[in-house]
Amino acid sequence: MAALFRTLALQLISQKCYETYFYENNFFDVACFKGLLSKTLGYGIVAGSLFVKVPQILKILSNKSGAGINIFAVFLELTAITLNLSYSFVKGFPFSSWGDVSFLAVQTAVIAALVLHYSGKFIPMVVFLVAYVAASYTLMGGLTSIDVLWSLQVLNIPIVIAGKMSQAWTNYSNGNTGQLSAVTCFMLFFGSAARVFTSIQETGDSLIILTYILSTLSNGVIVAQLLYYWNVGAGGKKINQKSKQTKTAKTKAKKAD
Repeated sequence: MAALFRTLALQLISQKCYETYFYENNFFDVACFKGLLSKTLGYGIVAGSLFVKVPQILKILSNKSGAGINIFAVFLELTAITLNLSYSFVKGFPFSSWGDVSFLAVQTAVIAALVLHYSGKFIPMVVFLVAYVAASYTLMGGLTSIDVLWSLQVLNIPIVIAGKMSQAWTNYSNGNTGQLSAVTCFMLFFGSAARVFTSIQETGDSLIILTYILSTLSNGVIVAQLLYYWNVGAGGKKINQKSKQTKTAKTKAKKAD
């Protein structure tokens, strides 16, 4: 039992911190606390990422529509996620620092496929899926050097911003957020914000840290739009419940007359 506990504990803390906590009984070590917090938060984000885009997927399936979802923005987001995943995987960073992007990549690819499908573009959907699998293997299967992946990660920064701003522009142009899932958008915002801290603690990679900072700011724009357009209907007009009830009352009064 003690051996099992030690094995599990070492998934969250280093050997040095294990000794600090359980041999020296020093539970107030700041460095060890930061490491434990980062690992716990990291694995929590990974666990949450299993379902972060499921509400969005279910919303598309339920309405049989991808209306309001900018497919170009989805492709850019998928590119950014995949480049981040490839760079982190090949660099050998701890799974707790990048595991979430692996699940986000799959879910984002599903969203892209569904948007194409409900737009009546079956052949493009199939081509997209095949091309994505091939590209992922090329990036992570040992066929791409780390120098190239680093350069692609640098390009990832404007891609992250462009993807989110494209969706933000679509929201602004439509006057509503369409089929965007509020749950998914909020989870992405808080997840990327938490990733800033875990990246500082676990990778120390300035490129990854900067990417997550900008991702958090970009996700914040989408969240702000969700809040602003919260009571906006599909036609882009704010729903005023009181005026709606007044109109209904007037209509009934006219019928009574």
